Amino acid sequence: MISIPLHILLINSQTSDIELIKEQVGEIVEKPHFEVVDDLAGCENKLLYFVPDVVISDYNLPSCDGFEVLELTRSIDPEMPFIFITGTIEDEDLAAHTILAKATGFILKKHMNSLDEKLKPLLKKIVYNIVARDDLRERIRKNKIAVNQIYNYLDELHDDNREQQGNIDKIRKDIENYKSGNDDARKT
Repeated sequence: MISIPLHILLINSQTSDIELIKEQVGEIVEKPHFEVVDDLAGCENKLLYFVPDVVISDYNLPSCDGFEVLELTRSIDPEMPFIFITGTIEDEDLAAHTILAKATGFILKKHMNSLDEKLKPLLKKIVYNIVARDDLRERIRKNKIAVNQIYNYLDELHDDNREQQGNIDKIRKDIENYKSGNDDARKT
């Protein structure tokens, strides 16, 4: 069983398929986190704000097809693992086109009863790649922290400069008032 949590974006409109896929993935992944959508707008939102580890999509959707979902996914994250689970891909040409379009894999719905056997090697490969990139992900995270600290320091400097400028302006005003007061005192 895969023990690291996987964030899975499931694009499907069939309630029975959604439940079966969730159940079968639960047999492979200890802690799957699912988000489910059935259109391009929802897909885009989840790709940006849920940031899944893998996208699993049906081909026939109410307002688009699976290749549109794949193109959108690739435009946002060219490396995102993408798996079709569909009943549409029946001929070899369409299957070959799916792979050439850089889908990670596809599983026919006629194999839904053995979905866990078909999905397991694909998900294991995804987890292997996640673990291999963990070091890089940690370095990126540390760099983001450093950049945020630099921005914070620059903001503090800006605030300090503003405060110092205010103090200088006050001193100038006090000097002018002092000079005016002395000039008035000399005249009398």
